[in-house]
Amino acid sequence: MPSYRFRLFRSLGLALLAVSTLVVLTGCGTDANSSDTPESADAPVSVPVEVARVAFGDVSSAYTGTATLVPERQTPAVAKLGGIALEILVEEGDRVEAGQVMARLERDRYEFQAQQTEARLLKLENELKRARELHDRELISTDEYERVRFDTDAQRAANGLAQLDLAHTEIRAPIAGVVAERMVKVGNLVAQNQPLFMIDDFDPLWAVLHVPERELNLLDAGQKATLQVDAFPGQEFTGEVLRISPVVDAETGTFKVTATFSDASGRLRPGLFGRVQVVHDSRQNVPLVPQTALLSEDGEVAVFVARQRADGAGYTAERRTVRTGYSGAAGVEIVEGLGEGDTVVTAGKNSLRDGAELRVIDAGIIES
Repeated sequence: MPSYRFRLFRSLGLALLAVSTLVVLTGCGTDANSSDTPESADAPVSVPVEVARVAFGDVSSAYTGTATLVPERQTPAVAKLGGIALEILVEEGDRVEAGQVMARLERDRYEFQAQQTEARLLKLENELKRARELHDRELISTDEYERVRFDTDAQRAANGLAQLDLAHTEIRAPIAGVVAERMVKVGNLVAQNQPLFMIDDFDPLWAVLHVPERELNLLDAGQKATLQVDAFPGQEFTGEVLRISPVVDAETGTFKVTATFSDASGRLRPGLFGRVQVVHDSRQNVPLVPQTALLSEDGEVAVFVARQRADGAGYTAERRTVRTGYSGAAGVEIVEGLGEGDTVVTAGKNSLRDGAELRVIDAGIIES
């Protein structure tokens, strides 16, 4: 039995020795065949990036909101007395001047009333003339003379009212503007004070903004405002802030800002929905970078600057913390951290680290 165990342990030991020898030889063979692998693994890998040079330009700070255009003046033309509409002289879209006749109502009855009061007035004026002569000659009393005079004055007023009613059979425009809506047809029975037309004054037009209260100290009357509407894409209309409400709405936390716009071409119309931008500050000739160059991490803003290596053989990334200012179409203002001649990474920055090798896709941007 002891001899059997001895032979078994001896066999196991020889097997383990053979396996160990094979592992050692395999490792040695691998080292021999790849003696240059560590050197190639340590070679730096360049990251392809796009860059942009720091530019200098103007930038402004503005509040942007939306509003529907409303006319400064909008009023209905109403019938001041009742009657049948006999004639319509204007249509929707027509330009009218203040006092222009827009429609006519039946007037026969009012003409007869005017003729009646005028004849009565003429009679009393003749009686007053004779009474004045008799009074001067002291042939009638003062009381009788005053009675005739008072009757004449009353009839003069009655005649004036009759003439006014006759004039009101013509519906006239209360303001100059454009007929926005016609609400009457020929033959309609019109009631007193019934609106017949709506007139809008297209110049100027107002845009009423409801601005958050945090902007209260930034906006002021007279500031430049621009307007863009979907009806005319790519076109910008210029105006200004007309007035600012002194009261903040407690429920919405906003205050009302009214901007006014004039358009000599007549393209702007009431009811158009537009985007209004009010510029409240601007800065000139400041360093600007594209928005895509910025990285926001841990409450700070940074960029990667492409710096040429000392041997001139390429570029490396330098992470630099910056302080930004206003932003606009031209780029983002850099208040601190960059200067003239610096070039920042705009694409590929998310895979960079400080000191990384760069392969600039368009190196001419840096070398120019």
